[in-house]
Amino acid sequence: MKSIDVPFPRASKVLAGSILVALLSANPAVVLAQNAPPPAAVSVMQVEPQSVLLTATLPGRVVAAAVAEVRPQVNGIITERNFTEGSAVEQGDVLYKIDSATYEATVAQARAAVAQAQAQYKATEREAERIQELKQRNVSTQRELDEAIAARDVSAAAIAVAEAQLKSAEIELDRTTIVAPLSGEIGLAMTTRGALVTAGQASPLATIRNIDTVYVDVTASASRVLEFRRNNLDVDWRNSERKVVLHLADGEIYPEQGLLTAAEPQVDMQTGVVVLRMEFPNPDKLLLPGTYVKVDLQTDEVDGAFVIPQQAVSRDRQGKPTALVVNDEDVVELRQLDVLQASGNDWIVRGGLAAGERIIMEGSQKAPPGSKVQAELVTDGAADAASDTAPEAAQ
Repeated sequence: MKSIDVPFPRASKVLAGSILVALLSANPAVVLAQNAPPPAAVSVMQVEPQSVLLTATLPGRVVAAAVAEVRPQVNGIITERNFTEGSAVEQGDVLYKIDSATYEATVAQARAAVAQAQAQYKATEREAERIQELKQRNVSTQRELDEAIAARDVSAAAIAVAEAQLKSAEIELDRTTIVAPLSGEIGLAMTTRGALVTAGQASPLATIRNIDTVYVDVTASASRVLEFRRNNLDVDWRNSERKVVLHLADGEIYPEQGLLTAAEPQVDMQTGVVVLRMEFPNPDKLLLPGTYVKVDLQTDEVDGAFVIPQQAVSRDRQGKPTALVVNDEDVVELRQLDVLQASGNDWIVRGGLAAGERIIMEGSQKAPPGSKVQAELVTDGAADAASDTAPEAAQ
């Protein structure tokens, strides 16, 4: 079979050659750029410096503002108990009564002794007056007068002794009625009717605690207290205007704010901590002595700090906090941060950022440092909502 040659026009051959030369001479970078994917889309938040209050979270225990252990001051048998366990009592309320028969007899005896001393004094006083008259008529001697006056003075002193004994006996009788030394909540009764009690015994009959206002004693390390005092040299570090927020054992925030009122002026040599005392109102009796709590104490105010959602911060291999920032050319940069402390779902950052910079909130997995991205600015509300869902592992 014969092949048939079909002639091409000369113009077609020239066009095909031009296309081939253009393909061979094309720039490889241009070809790759045309085939490259578009920049990754990321969500960013613009940060601005602000003034931030730093706080320290410290553990502590609730302590009653006043505690009184009810103990007997005389010996005897308990005959009455006049309170309900766990109820509120007022100062002066009768709590217990002790058998008073013996003490009543002692009071009667002391009163008789007073009467006897008074009668003796009257007799010696009349005798001294009689001797004085006789002395004036030179019938009696000076010695007899001196003896009569001395006997009168001894009788007067005997009255004072008898009255003191009567007062002591009356006090002992009054102490057979045991009253509340302060107002507050009374606990369990530690003795019953018919029990023998003694003065100054070790075990109390009951305990009264005033919890209308309570103290919270917290412990802080000596280094933290030193830093706190160094940052507040111009003010009293126990300033009563410094507010304290209390976290209850179930994690809820106590509705009443407290005040830092006192501090132990020494460091415990065994533990290296300092005890700080906070005062909280307790109108609903919600805080009970002995309860474990945590408090947030204002320690310092930092100007020019940044509040960054925790989801925007990660850690490098050395464990240092970092964040990805999108610069003006939409290129990702890695920044190392100086984190001061956590605040809820945010980090308080002092260094590593500048005012107005954009940090990546979402999409950082597909935006390594040096890559170009397409940044979408999110509002503060959206950032807060996203940070609420951020995992705690970011810490």
